[in-house]
Amino acid sequence: MYEKITAPNTGSRITFKEGEPIVPDNPIIPFIRGDGTGVDIWPAAQKVFDAAVHAAYGDKRQISWFKIYAGDEACDKYGTYQYLPEDTLQAIKEYGIAIKGPLTTPIGGGIRSLNVALRQINDLYACVRPCKYYAGTPSPHKTPEKLDVIIYRENTEDIYLGIEWRQGSPMAEKLISLLNNELIPGTPEHGKKQIPLDSGIGIKPISKTGSQRLVRRAIRHALRLPKDKQQVTLVHKGNIMKYTEGAFRDWGYELATTEFRAECVTERESWILSNKERNPDITLEENARQIEPGYDALTPEKQAEVTSEVEGVLNAIWDTHGNGQWKEKIMVNDRIADSIFQQIQTRPDEYSILATMNLNGDYLSDAAAAIVGGLGMGPGANIGDTCAIFEATHGTAPKHAGLDRINPGSVILSGVMMLEFMGWQEAADLIKKGIGDAIANRKVTYDLARMMEPPVDPPLKCSEFADAIIKHFK
Repeated sequence: MYEKITAPNTGSRITFKEGEPIVPDNPIIPFIRGDGTGVDIWPAAQKVFDAAVHAAYGDKRQISWFKIYAGDEACDKYGTYQYLPEDTLQAIKEYGIAIKGPLTTPIGGGIRSLNVALRQINDLYACVRPCKYYAGTPSPHKTPEKLDVIIYRENTEDIYLGIEWRQGSPMAEKLISLLNNELIPGTPEHGKKQIPLDSGIGIKPISKTGSQRLVRRAIRHALRLPKDKQQVTLVHKGNIMKYTEGAFRDWGYELATTEFRAECVTERESWILSNKERNPDITLEENARQIEPGYDALTPEKQAEVTSEVEGVLNAIWDTHGNGQWKEKIMVNDRIADSIFQQIQTRPDEYSILATMNLNGDYLSDAAAAIVGGLGMGPGANIGDTCAIFEATHGTAPKHAGLDRINPGSVILSGVMMLEFMGWQEAADLIKKGIGDAIANRKVTYDLARMMEPPVDPPLKCSEFADAIIKHFK
């Protein structure tokens, strides 16, 4: 079956049904050690995972680890430029769930990011990044404990699809000519815009299918949260990119108000309902005036449109969502992308799940991670309907490789996400407790130690931090 790897003799594969994993008591889970500091953080993480599973379940459950290869380690085993061998892709597809350390993006034309390749090949459309503060973690923010969000980033579309052409290439010139001479002049709203002939060209595809399956998974996640955290915010730049990012917002609302109609209310619907609750005799026109800024300055046609919206909401959901019932529903709202960067700092406790497109999500997840302690404590998962890969979110930091000093927190917390995804909550909770207590007791690696007041000296080694986490299971 495989060319240069052998699966464990014991254990069973994880399967999926309707996008959710079916996990045996002894699952086989492939792992990629990772480049650079992967040599340090993976052994530390594996020790923590095994200890937590044993502490939680004794001999009833156990993970059989299956070593597979990617990145520089794959080239050493399979040959030059074999960064992502077929063995690895086959093993991930066969066993359903995998976990990995950081991978170097190869330098050179025609070689794309290995992380992006793994996501696109396996159709892992949802990148999930929780950002939660552990007490005692040094942070540049005054109140990092207020931020507790989960970012759902669409993983397979947007400019990350990588459809682009170099400036001066024949294809770039051909596309620019087509746009300048036919497509732009044929679209009146574009006016007399022209693309400079010396431009590089990239495509930003955002599909209805891709957008709605991401929002669907985000809403399903919200349904599992406590009532006070049941909110999904659609993050977009639709005020500028109306037919891509604006469409993402519209498609998200469409899904929420059809497929999840009984469970969801939009922010705008909540305004309409609450206006009616405060004043049962309010007219449709007055309700419209209260939800639409500048209503009186609108054209009659636009005023009629807003009034019709109010009437439609009241007719459709007053019986099921009115009289305060909407307060028990999942709130779905939207925010402009640049605004949300400010709001996660100034009003962090107002947000729970942020659903967004690929590029926005890349920026936003790293910015949020910085508030709660940096990428060293930032976990990540890439999830599809038949496969999931959990990963460290930081880089390879090759200058620290082999020194046993780097923080393994990112890959360990990614393992926590993996255990939760598998339904092994007891083991996941032990690790979260261990990490929280270790940090609270100032048992940390150098990256956190140097930022604490007073600084911790000496800091723990990578392997020692793993031991401290396990010690604090009790």
